[in-house]
Amino acid sequence: MNIILLGPPGAGKGTQARKLVEERGMIQLSTGDMLRDARTSGTEMGNKVAAIMDAGQLVTDEIVIGLIEEKLEAHPEGGFIFDGFPRTLGQADALGDLLARHGMKLDAVIEMQVDDEALVARINARSTCATCGEGYNDISKPIPADGKCVKCGGTEFKRRADDNEESLRTRLMEYYKKTSPLIGYYWAKGDLKAVDGLGEIDEVSAAIGAILG
Repeated sequence: MNIILLGPPGAGKGTQARKLVEERGMIQLSTGDMLRDARTSGTEMGNKVAAIMDAGQLVTDEIVIGLIEEKLEAHPEGGFIFDGFPRTLGQADALGDLLARHGMKLDAVIEMQVDDEALVARINARSTCATCGEGYNDISKPIPADGKCVKCGGTEFKRRADDNEESLRTRLMEYYKKTSPLIGYYWAKGDLKAVDGLGEIDEVSAAIGAILG
């Protein structure tokens, strides 16, 4: 089963992707993670990525698709979660073509719907474990009273520099301009499903699970 998680920054896509990896053995394909891994891999594609990023340039869609193709070839059985890709209609077309070439398809595109004002409040309250990256939120999932991460026992926590209202509103505008058209695109294809992205983590997970079956 191959799925896309859609939603604005802070909607919880990464959290739900990690739960799907843990609970269903799916493979999370995060564009950022793939680029970071590629630049240190020593492969021909990785060296190309490193040169572009070191020069301060943007990695092209063709290269990102190439990295995704490497993952598809390494795991022909599928079971992918596309997290942070596609971001544009052009990327969506390219991903569809790539999957078709490998005899694969998308089984669902899950939109994590949020209220923007509630999202701003949630983002301002979130932090992560500095050791393992486990996510916390002052409102919905506070750091334990003993100050230790529930996953690794770490005692240091950090907040992203761009986790503030001004930065989030800028990121939301970018999302609505470039990525939100994908909602109509996948609705027209009959692939789109929606869940309440502002529910409790386990509630959102259960809603996604109901869609995937």
